[in-house]
Amino acid sequence: MNTPAHLIFGAAAFGRPDRRGTLAAALAGGLAPDLSLYLLVGWHLLIVGTDPRVVFDELYFSDTWQAVFAVDNSVFVWGALLAVALWRRWPVLVAFAGAALLHIALDFPLHAGDGRPHFWPLSTWVFDSPLSYWDRRHHAEWVGPAELAFCVALAVLLWRRVVSWPWRAVFVLLLAAEALSNNVWLLVF
Repeated sequence: MNTPAHLIFGAAAFGRPDRRGTLAAALAGGLAPDLSLYLLVGWHLLIVGTDPRVVFDELYFSDTWQAVFAVDNSVFVWGALLAVALWRRWPVLVAFAGAALLHIALDFPLHAGDGRPHFWPLSTWVFDSPLSYWDRRHHAEWVGPAELAFCVALAVLLWRRVVSWPWRAVFVLLLAAEALSNNVWLLVF
């Protein structure tokens, strides 16, 4: 899924306006499994000046990058953090870890040829899904619009749930980012 969708899904599932800090934590958790990707790609594209084809065709699949992705996309790492949060009854940490686990669960069936090793440290196996959120060769023309439709519904839910205008603006911006990223992938690929 596109990262803005992960943030919307995470906020809808784990953000509770009546529990201080959970909305921000859910957004952070929705971002967390993709953060290393943004940092690595940003460093190479913006600072080092690496050709985008090298970044996405070679570095993304390198052992070094995959080792990083294995940690921050591990069901076991995030599951352990969620277990601690539930045990200690820390709602902010529950929102953060829960949104990260939801991110991983939603990514699992939507990465064709570019998945992550979600079962590290027990395994480095990567599921090669028949579906993709961005690649038309794997039904992105159906997956992308469905993802966007769910995001619209969840953004409406969040809008109704949250009365704060700054938070509402965040959700509108995330929905706009999702709509733009969704359409861009379908046009590019």
